[in-house]
Amino acid sequence: MTSDLGAKAPKYQRIADELRRDIKNGTYEPGERLPAEAALLERFRATFPSLSLETLRSAIRVLRAEGIVEARQGVGTFVSANRRLQRRSRDRYGRARTDGKLLTAHLRHEIPFAGRGPVPEHIAKAADMEPGEEVVIRRRILSESKTGKPQEVGASYIPVGIAGGTFLEEPTVVPKALFLCVEDLSGKKYTRARDQWQWRMPTSAEAETLQISAGTGVVHVVHVARAQDDTVLEVSESVWPADRIEIIDEYDVTQQPEDAAGRSDI
Repeated sequence: MTSDLGAKAPKYQRIADELRRDIKNGTYEPGERLPAEAALLERFRATFPSLSLETLRSAIRVLRAEGIVEARQGVGTFVSANRRLQRRSRDRYGRARTDGKLLTAHLRHEIPFAGRGPVPEHIAKAADMEPGEEVVIRRRILSESKTGKPQEVGASYIPVGIAGGTFLEEPTVVPKALFLCVEDLSGKKYTRARDQWQWRMPTSAEAETLQISAGTGVVHVVHVARAQDDTVLEVSESVWPADRIEIIDEYDVTQQPEDAAGRSDI
C-alpha cells in the first residue's frame, strides 16, 4: 500500500513508500537484507537532512506490518521471501483422509516434548475441560524444509484415556496425520470442530522460536475436535507470525433465521 499524500505525507511514510518501490522494482530481491540503518540514514538524509533514527525505524515498521520485510533478531531486516501459508479449515481433514499424510507434510516437523501434563486454562475453557486436568501433550515446531526457518509453534492436547501409554507419549513424528492416529486409538471419528482465532502480540518464547521481533503480531488458533457423541478427541493450538498466514473460509450461506445464541458480533 502506497501513500496518496505525496509531499504532505509524514517523513516515515514517504521513506516507506520509496523502500516499497525499491522492493517492487527488484532493487532489493526477496530474501535480501536491506542496507544497515547507518546506510539508510545517509541515503535519506539527502532528502530529509534532519531525519532521525527513530523516524527511519518507523518507516521500517510500516513495511514489517505489511509483511513486505521481516526482522531477524541480531541479523537485520530482510525482504520477505516466503509465500503466505494458506489454511482452508474445511479441506484439511478430507485431504489427509485421501493421502494419509501429515496435514503439514510440506514442512519439517520437530516434537520437542511429548508426555503428560496439566491442560492449560485457555485450552480447558475452549474445550469445556477441567483446568489442570491431566492430558497427553505433544508440542511441535514446524519449519521450512529447505531453509529451516520456523513457521509455526503449537501443541496438541489429547485425553489420557485415548493417548495415555501409547506412542503419542513419545517425542517422535507420527507416520500420518495425528487425527488419524487418534481415531485409530479411540475408535471414534472426528465429526465436528470449532476454531477460535485471535490476533495478539507474541510471548517472548514464541518470538524467540519463530525468530520474530517482539513487535511482530501473531495469529493464534485453538482448534477443538469432537466425535459424534460430543467427546473431545483433541484440542490443538497453533501460532504463526501474522504476516505469514492467510486464512481462507468457504461455507454455505444459511437460508434460515439465525439463533441469537450463536450470533456473530461482526
